[in-house]
Amino acid sequence: MGAPGQSDPGRHTIAGRSLNPCWQTHLCVCLFLFAAACQPREREIILACTTSVEDSGLLDALLPAFSTQHPEYTVKIIAVGSGEALALAERGDADIVISHSPAAEQRFLTGGHGRERIEIMANDFVIVGPVADPAGIRGLPVGEALRRMADTGAPFVSRADDSGTHTRERSLWRDAGIEPSGSWYMEIGQGMGEALRIASERAGYTISDRATYLALSHSLELDVLVEGDAGLRNVYSVITTTRGRNRRGADALAAWLSSAEGQSRIGAFGAEEFGRSLFEPLVPASQD
Repeated sequence: MGAPGQSDPGRHTIAGRSLNPCWQTHLCVCLFLFAAACQPREREIILACTTSVEDSGLLDALLPAFSTQHPEYTVKIIAVGSGEALALAERGDADIVISHSPAAEQRFLTGGHGRERIEIMANDFVIVGPVADPAGIRGLPVGEALRRMADTGAPFVSRADDSGTHTRERSLWRDAGIEPSGSWYMEIGQGMGEALRIASERAGYTISDRATYLALSHSLELDVLVEGDAGLRNVYSVITTTRGRNRRGADALAAWLSSAEGQSRIGAFGAEEFGRSLFEPLVPASQD
């Protein structure tokens, strides 16, 4: 113990009051935890993506390869419709987005919420329905198929979730001159996998991206009935966000997805299981 009037070298003071070693330890731990919480989120990349990218299994094929090259990052996936993915990013709750709603993406960029948009892959939408096809739409042009379903009141499942698929569906109805309504038109507010499941259970029809349909087809009683129309092309883009907290991680993931390896893996996905690639890579090799 030091002499009167002298501080003990083993004790510290705050506002003139000494702290015993036990309290010093607690204080140090609290300060450390507070400092850690205030650090930038450098490891975690928050990816908001359309449900079709996850439901198809594509991310399970891509992200382990990205993590092998970039072990400094972990990717947290939030799978929602494209509209909600962009809304999350606009609020600063996502670092990077994979979307397939071009008009909404352009509005997002014009509003200053995105830093870079790269078209990375494409597939197509298809209209699927019961093998028996009670509405008789098999092989028809899209507009005629939609009018036939509306005229017959065939059950139709709409995602109704502001997703890229839902946006395209509304556009196709509009082009056909139809405002769908009534008990035959079921608006479920859910993702692609659930829309397909309900359509299968109700012997109904729906519009799906081909990749998700093929990935889930083993559990569905649905056939592809309408395909190949130019209006059914489905382009996916990756967008790095303005308000995301992990810009470096987002840039690394976007660069990898558009790189030669990322594009090769996208192009190979599904080929072994389905005999065809489920996604067409879009980034020319010269842009890698």
